[in-house]
Amino acid sequence: MQIDRPTTLVPPVLAKMAAWCGCLILVGVVVYFFVQAIARLTFVALPVAIALLLTALLFPLTKSLRRAGLRPIYATWLTMLVALAVLAGTGWLVGARASEEFPNLVTQVQATARSVQEWLITGPLHLKQAQITGYVDEIATMVNAQRTAITGTVLSASAVAIEVLASIVLLLFVTFFLLKDGDRIWSWFLRAFGSMSPRVDRAGRAAWTTLSHYVQGTVAVAAVHGLIMGIVLAGMGVPLWAPLAVLIFFASFIPIVGIFFAGTVATLVTLGAKGLVYALIFLGILIVEQQLENHVLQPLIVGRALNFHPLAIILVLSVGGILAGIAGAAVAVPVAAVIYRALPELRHKPPALPPPPEHGPSAGEPPSGDAPAGGRPAEEAPSAPGGPSEGDDVGPAGRSRSGVEGESGGRSE
Repeated sequence: MQIDRPTTLVPPVLAKMAAWCGCLILVGVVVYFFVQAIARLTFVALPVAIALLLTALLFPLTKSLRRAGLRPIYATWLTMLVALAVLAGTGWLVGARASEEFPNLVTQVQATARSVQEWLITGPLHLKQAQITGYVDEIATMVNAQRTAITGTVLSASAVAIEVLASIVLLLFVTFFLLKDGDRIWSWFLRAFGSMSPRVDRAGRAAWTTLSHYVQGTVAVAAVHGLIMGIVLAGMGVPLWAPLAVLIFFASFIPIVGIFFAGTVATLVTLGAKGLVYALIFLGILIVEQQLENHVLQPLIVGRALNFHPLAIILVLSVGGILAGIAGAAVAVPVAAVIYRALPELRHKPPALPPPPEHGPSAGEPPSGDAPAGGRPAEEAPSAPGGPSEGDDVGPAGRSRSGVEGESGGRSE
């Protein structure tokens, strides 16, 4: 009997570590090329990711309209029109308030600047007017030095306006068809996995449930946060309170970092418009409300859909921000939550099928060919994640799904 001498020279632990390292290197190469492909296709990948988030948010309305008796096409169109109306109304409110209150903000900031200048001269610092003028001149010089860079940024931003418009159009198209034909798209997608389709189906449903809970809960929490802060700013008489409330609402979609940025902007506006005392009061209310949101609203509304440690959230946000900027940071957390919930379903084996009956069907029973091999009638097949089933016409997608389950139900994994 020959003994493999190189194998005997390698300890079993080291051999296992080498095997794991080889697998990790292979997975790392695949992930690297996948990320590179996504980076090159950002023009397509980002609108599709945002469309999935919008679909998870808007699907309950479409589902309710279908249950009320509307056909899928009409329910989808009505949902899209309602969403566009809400966006247009919010934009009009923000624009109207900004154009009306901006001159008042400039006046108040000038008055606050004069008060600060008098305090610097007559207060405990006892600065001289020449020193203050020198500081102001230095700031103006820095702004003028950056004018060329600012102008170049504006020009480059105008150059990408067409791409942004095309991305918005693509986003609307993807959202529309996901709301209307999500179940058929999912059935078509499952055909590519053959015997693995039950596991992929379970993983997709778990991912969709997690995404829906996260998006709907985050929108509810952000709406409460923006409403409370808007009421506080309006009660203090701070100009531009409506745009600041909208900014706080959208910034709440980026955990930890977003509210820090929006809170800083709102505090600086309050400081310039109303002075230091009002700014400190607003900052205190913002901190207290943020703590209530983190410890009460998030656990109650979002629940266990996103049970990440703050360190994990910071790391995920950092990776998303490095790869795709602000948009990447916005979608990084839900993507990580979806992957975290879907992977266990891919690893678990499907439940065992019930044993076949000992005797064949009786004379009054329908033949076994009327149902899939998995034992579930075709009309009872569950709807796919992201795709409604109420009110849908029976079409090829429904038959193809039954065929997928029938083929996979009889195979062992």
